Amino acid sequence: MNPQMLAWYVAAFLVALAVLVVVHEMGHYLAARYCGVKVLRFAFGFGKVLWMRRHGRDGAEWAISAFPLGGYVKMLDEREGEVAATDLPRAFNRQSVGRRAFIVAAGPAANFLLAIVLYWFLFMHGVTELKPRLGSPPAGTPAAVAGIVEGGTVRAVNGRAIATWQELRWEVIRLALDKEDVRLEVISQQREIATYRFASDRFDVEELENDPLRLLGLVLYRPPLPAVVGMVQSGSAAAQAGFRDGDRVLAIDGTGIATWAELAAAARAAPDRQLRFTIERDGGRLELLATPRPVEEGGQKSGRLGLMVREGQGELFAMTIVVSYGPLESVTRALRQTWDTSILSLRMMGRMLTGELSWKNLSGPVTIADYAGQSAKLGPSYYLRFLALISISLGVLNLLPVPVLDGGHLMYYLVEFLKGGPVSERALEIGQQIGFALLALLMAFAFYNDINRLVSG
Repeated sequence: MNPQMLAWYVAAFLVALAVLVVVHEMGHYLAARYCGVKVLRFAFGFGKVLWMRRHGRDGAEWAISAFPLGGYVKMLDEREGEVAATDLPRAFNRQSVGRRAFIVAAGPAANFLLAIVLYWFLFMHGVTELKPRLGSPPAGTPAAVAGIVEGGTVRAVNGRAIATWQELRWEVIRLALDKEDVRLEVISQQREIATYRFASDRFDVEELENDPLRLLGLVLYRPPLPAVVGMVQSGSAAAQAGFRDGDRVLAIDGTGIATWAELAAAARAAPDRQLRFTIERDGGRLELLATPRPVEEGGQKSGRLGLMVREGQGELFAMTIVVSYGPLESVTRALRQTWDTSILSLRMMGRMLTGELSWKNLSGPVTIADYAGQSAKLGPSYYLRFLALISISLGVLNLLPVPVLDGGHLMYYLVEFLKGGPVSERALEIGQQIGFALLALLMAFAFYNDINRLVSG
């Protein structure tokens, strides 16, 4: 990755991080102010303070610190230092259990609210999505056996209407987690409606970790595109071989290539094997040698060159649809999208804890930064959707009943409410140690997965 691209990815990641952390901590801050609690500091980041200003009636510190992975709101609290008698009613620890729980829960709630607002705006503005149009299923897959043919469009999954490929993927994943059969209603190019059913025993843990649609044989329709390169990924096998934008691939190892699908299939079938490409460039012909890099795809090793196809407006129109709704329906859809994503996140976490789902699904800051950069390159709507998704993930993560997280504090307050007195200092100390250990383990897995993805490409 060149320095300019790296800077773009880092900037997209830092902007996303700043927005999500500030929104989260602003939830705590506003709730504390509403409850009359004195706020001492609002900080973005941890560690050494790089910038600080005092503001407001109480002279609260607004600070930016060196390590940006998080933030905090420091409130007046007798457990952390001496409090003047006049300020005792404004100390956090002097508040009722309900008020303390409200202040703590306001952080995750702010993240969910941000996601709802972003989704509402996107649904109102209109988002460009892939149509749920099916390509020719690979031989031997359930879709091929069921008789699905190229060109049909899925219009409902188990009776629930869908309009986009993403909605199709979402519904299939949800049904797979519920171990329910999948029933597709497909309208053919001849406007005939057919129903196809796939048994739930087709799914297992490994399939959920990969792509359940592809494993069923449900592949996205792609119009026949000429084998013309639209973009060469920086640092890829194709870039090292000398490919350029605009190159037309004529043959691979002497075999003629007419479409992009043929080019992609040849690359996938040749991981770690050198291929000889005959290409047309600027009216002339030349040959390039490239070795597709091996990647895991659907549990099998396949080759990847790092080329993207050049698509015209006609092909783009055939594959995409602009989805938009009115103000009220957009609110409903935003709420449902946020709720469904939250529940799916919790269920996936639960399956990882029980060992039903691999911890390979965890992502760390490197992977998140990669997604931030990619979505920002695709355009504002993609970046806003990325922000909404990560905001939901942050809200869900913080509500887990783990000491040091907001959910851990809420768990303590529930115990305090039930027993009629605060949790002992010893229990709090042990909980802190367990919480930090769990977070350290979580971060270790996430960083390992990040490094593993970088190494494997």
